[in-house]
Amino acid sequence: MGDNTSFQDLFKKSVLHLEAFRNISYIDIIIGLIVSFLAGLFIYYVYSKTFRGVVYSYNYNVTFVLMTMITTLIIMTISTNIVLSLGMVGALSIVRYRTAVKDPLDTVYMFWAVSAGIATGAKLYPVTIIGSLAVGLALFWLSRRKVRGQPYLLVIRHNESATEDVRTFLRKMNYQLKSKTVRKDFTELTLEMRLRDDNTAFVNELSALNGVLDVALINYSGDYAQ
Repeated sequence: MGDNTSFQDLFKKSVLHLEAFRNISYIDIIIGLIVSFLAGLFIYYVYSKTFRGVVYSYNYNVTFVLMTMITTLIIMTISTNIVLSLGMVGALSIVRYRTAVKDPLDTVYMFWAVSAGIATGAKLYPVTIIGSLAVGLALFWLSRRKVRGQPYLLVIRHNESATEDVRTFLRKMNYQLKSKTVRKDFTELTLEMRLRDDNTAFVNELSALNGVLDVALINYSGDYAQ
């Protein structure tokens, strides 16, 4: 009489007892959470220092810390048993996030947090540390270069008495006229120009001219200065 164990039973045993799916000790959990928390704090710090948007969101930045830790927990969970891993994948596949990302660069920080969490959950701590430092340095370097040669729209509203003064002031600037709107009480000009090193002192000088009602400087990326 041969062994009654079927091929299906052998497959189940071989899959469910893979060495890759192991038990994680409490020490591994604590170390993983500490490393992921520190990596998340580093992402939090880099985001706060390199942010160039209009309104900084503290709550959005905090999510990077929590996202790193939660991803670490997920990787730790699915690495213990293949059944849990399949169940986790099925559960996460039905989740839909509809939060609008206003700045495309924010998605980089999301992937950074998820990647750091995956590496930490897999106990690849050097990958988490070295990779986070490399990405952080790259973002710091790129953020310092962003302010050079950025396109802006200059919107000027003035009355008729300031027409000649505004024209004289604009002669020393490099710009392209985008639109001119003449109303009964004022004239509105929209000019396109490029600024270097965030030099916006001319806005105050222009708004101080007699007959100039208001001046607005608008960056194409959404930054606003007045």
